[in-house]
This record gives sequence, C-alpha cells and structure tokens, in this order.
Amino acid sequence: MIVYFSATGNSRYCAQLLSDRLGDSLLNAGAQIRQGVAADLQSETPWVFVSPTYAWWIPRIFAQWIRRGSFQGSKDAYFVMTCGGETGDAQKYLADLCAEKGLTYRGLLPIVMPDNYLVMFETPTDAAAREILSAARPQMEEAARRIKSRETVEPLPVKLLDKVKSGMVNEGMYRYFIKTKPFRATDRCISCGKCREVCPLNNISLVNGRPQWGQTCTHCMACICLCPQEAIEYGKGTRGKARYHCPPYEG
Repeated sequence: MIVYFSATGNSRYCAQLLSDRLGDSLLNAGAQIRQGVAADLQSETPWVFVSPTYAWWIPRIFAQWIRRGSFQGSKDAYFVMTCGGETGDAQKYLADLCAEKGLTYRGLLPIVMPDNYLVMFETPTDAAAREILSAARPQMEEAARRIKSRETVEPLPVKLLDKVKSGMVNEGMYRYFIKTKPFRATDRCISCGKCREVCPLNNISLVNGRPQWGQTCTHCMACICLCPQEAIEYGKGTRGKARYHCPPYEG
C-alpha cells in the first residue's frame, strides 16, 4: 500500500506514480490526520510511506500518525521522501520508527522535487519547476522498480553535518522557528476560505472573513502556496517569491 502525506502536491504526485507503476492501492494520510483518525490498515504488499522532507526528516505530524496507527500484514516498509536537495540523516530516524512499529526498514529513496519552502528559500519559476519535475520522473521510476523487485535499498552516505541537520537543527527548527505569528493575509484576500480548507491541522479559522492562524502549525506552506489570490505572506521573507504547487499527475 502507498501511504502519503502531501501539502503542495510533490509527494502526492510521486505517490500516484508509484501506485500506477506498482498497481498498488493509495491512501492519503493527510485526510486522516485532518480528521484525527488513527490508521488501522492492512496490506500484503510492502508499505510505501511517501512524504516531503521537513527539516531533514519526515513531517512530525506524519511520523506521529504512523506511531499511533496499526499496520498489519506486510512487515516491509519503504520510505520515499521528496526533497529540495537532500534528506540529511533521515534514514536513522526512519529505521528507529520502523523498529518501534515492528516493521522491517527496507530503505529510503529520495526524490528531488521543486522546493516550496518560501519562508527560507527561493522557490522556482514555473519553467524551472517543470524542468525539476521532468528530471524527477526517472528517479520515481527507479524507486518504483526497486520497490517492485523488493530490493533492500543500501544506506545513503552520511556526513557529520547530515547528522546535525536531522538531529539538532530539526529540533531547533520545530522549537524556535516553526511559528504562526508572522502569517498574515493582505488586502488581496477575498475570504474564500481555501487556506482553512487545505490546512492539514485545522489550524486556520476565518474571523470576519480573514484567516487567523492558531498555534498548531507544521509549516507545510499549503496556505501560502494554494491561496488563489496569493494573498498570504509570512513576515517579509515571502514577499515577491513565486508560489509553488505541483501540477496534477497525468500518468
């Protein structure tokens, strides 16, 4: 079974391709996270967990959902992480997560996709995003081939800096940086409620027609990148930056 979490579409695209190539079922974990539903799943094919990379690991809300859930049948688990360029030492923590759940960790397959984290980085233009997505397709095809053949993926090379990124930097990001106070809606806001609709944590409410952010945010960038009016900013850091969301998967 292909189980994915996606905010702006990269991981959804990858999961849909894998589902297509493997002929396997597909589950959107984001919908269950939003509803507060714990996973109770059965699969005779390997578990394939697909997600973005947040601070050099899988999103904590996705990891928490996996921890709370029940995954019966197959014991094999692959992880496919879409990323802007690297996944640090995520594999160590994924192996630990599998051990905790009684699953057999079969490896991590990174897929380089367009970066959406405009809070810190430049996002690609439409043309650049298309080029990155085109280059990612062979990586996805290779991931599908390796999963289909039930290969154990060899560990990725890890340097000291990778360990720091997935360890101390990840901790510091969540503790000190991932905040909601800088979010605001500009005068372009038309009170459509799209931001509230796409938030995976039900963290946005409309007050007098304008979005208000609560405290449970994972910086997925869905609200900024999927706003049809580009009316949401995060402090001064997102001004003038392109909004990115992945195009639909078309086979």
